[in-house]
Amino acid sequence: MNSLEALTSFLGWCTLINIGFLAFSTLMIKVAMDSISKIHSGMFSVPQSELPMLYLQYLSLYKILIMVFNLVPYLALRIIL
Repeated sequence: MNSLEALTSFLGWCTLINIGFLAFSTLMIKVAMDSISKIHSGMFSVPQSELPMLYLQYLSLYKILIMVFNLVPYLALRIIL
């Protein structure tokens, strides 16, 4: 197996796993917002009213990182192979 093919396969699996984590995190935040907010508010001393915006920032940043470090390199390698 060529090393570029192995790298392409690795990045493809990384992309799928990270998208799975992103979907799971989004689902958990959507389904259990109240209980998660109470826990995080107590743990980090953040007002509960600010947590929805922080959750959105977390999900947005994670999605951007997935695209930049997993999806785009994967697609670039798929194009050249």
